[in-house]
Amino acid sequence: MHGYEMIREIGERSDGAWKPSPGSVYPTLQMLEDEGLITSASEGGKKLFTLTDTGRAEAEGGPEAPWEEVGRGVDWEAMNEVRQAGFGLMEAFGQVWKTGSTEQRQKAVGVINEARKRLYLILADED
Repeated sequence: MHGYEMIREIGERSDGAWKPSPGSVYPTLQMLEDEGLITSASEGGKKLFTLTDTGRAEAEGGPEAPWEEVGRGVDWEAMNEVRQAGFGLMEAFGQVWKTGSTEQRQKAVGVINEARKRLYLILADED
């Protein structure tokens, strides 16, 4: 695989929980190649990486894949719903902050603070 394929594959295997950046993947690939655990070859303008026999043995004898542990027991649909709600809230707050008057900004901060308090009240089983 080439690096971008690996990034996509990790994202798919982790159900979106982990998508490493190119800035972390490519230096790691270089380190693995320097250690003789993978080899690379250029093909069609892309650098393809392959495990060496030593690399395969290390992979098989190593710990469970990180995405297996990260994703265990997580309701990804619910997590995505929460993430989208949070992003939506911050987007609305950002719009008020960028375009609103001083009074509107103060009201927006109050809404955020009130929302935080109400969320904690949910944990306390209070209305």
